[in-house]
Amino acid sequence: MSNLTNQLENIQTENQFSGSIIVKQGELVQVQSSFGYANRAETILNEKDTRFGIASGCKIFTAVAIVQLVEEGKLSFDSLLKDILDISFPYFHEDVTVHHLLTHTSGIPDYFDEEVMDDFEELWIKTPMYHIRRLYDFLPLFQQEQQKFIPEEKFSYNNAGYIVLGLIVEKVSGMVFTEYVQQNILDKAGMRNSGYFALDALPARTAIGYIDFEDGKWKTNMYSLPIQGGSDGGAFVTAEDMVLFWEALIQGNLLKDKTILLTPHVQEEENSYYGYGVWIEKQENEVFKYHVMGYDPGVSFHSAYYPSNDLVLAVCSNKSKGAYAMLLEVEKSC
Repeated sequence: MSNLTNQLENIQTENQFSGSIIVKQGELVQVQSSFGYANRAETILNEKDTRFGIASGCKIFTAVAIVQLVEEGKLSFDSLLKDILDISFPYFHEDVTVHHLLTHTSGIPDYFDEEVMDDFEELWIKTPMYHIRRLYDFLPLFQQEQQKFIPEEKFSYNNAGYIVLGLIVEKVSGMVFTEYVQQNILDKAGMRNSGYFALDALPARTAIGYIDFEDGKWKTNMYSLPIQGGSDGGAFVTAEDMVLFWEALIQGNLLKDKTILLTPHVQEEENSYYGYGVWIEKQENEVFKYHVMGYDPGVSFHSAYYPSNDLVLAVCSNKSKGAYAMLLEVEKSC
């Protein structure tokens, strides 16, 4: 990996990547670099301790929370949604389980339907994004919609399913979802610079997300996302903290049995599977990587653990694209 830093710098020059990347193998940090601006208007640079939004990349936190509650005997993967929450979902299938929600096989309606909408900002025309601060605030976006298919009929990526999982965490634990994750996952993993921050109250050293236009102009993502992230996405992490998360998970500091989370529960494509909150890619019937990703307006994020190389990487960007190209360059060197 001796030339990897130079190769990543070349990719950054080509794509104007803005963000932070860290590659750690065993106990050795192979690469740690930051590029671009956390705040363009004030020309504040991204640095290794800059926090970035990771969109759906934090669904794995929700999955860990659920597995923790199952390990404590407070919940079962076979528990029926209708038996857990006293919330009315009039058109949801009565056989939807926690397992279905975790694996995107529940068939419940999503609040962002890519078959109907192609712009995430369309969501906030009727429901202003500044009203979305708690998980219950998402319910009007999908609660009264029709079931899409029978549970387990197919895999269909679903954000609303993870909102429901967050509501389950709140009901079973008696804690606000974000507080539960902070206390039982982020703090346990030593992720001191990470959390669920409101876009209108971001702490120091947090990158602002930017949406770039073809004419060279840009805007921030302030009005493009829910004001407060939750169980389907929207946490902020540093690249270093994301490495700490993987290490805590793999070393057994977050779960008694991590294999429950990392088992390929459903096949999405030929070599692509989904566990609980995590993607699993195989090569020649062996796991090549466990990975999470997140994309929102002004956010692109990839993080992965490669078991055969004992390698962990995190690529965080405060632009809508760019993280994937950096990840691919690292994988060429694996």
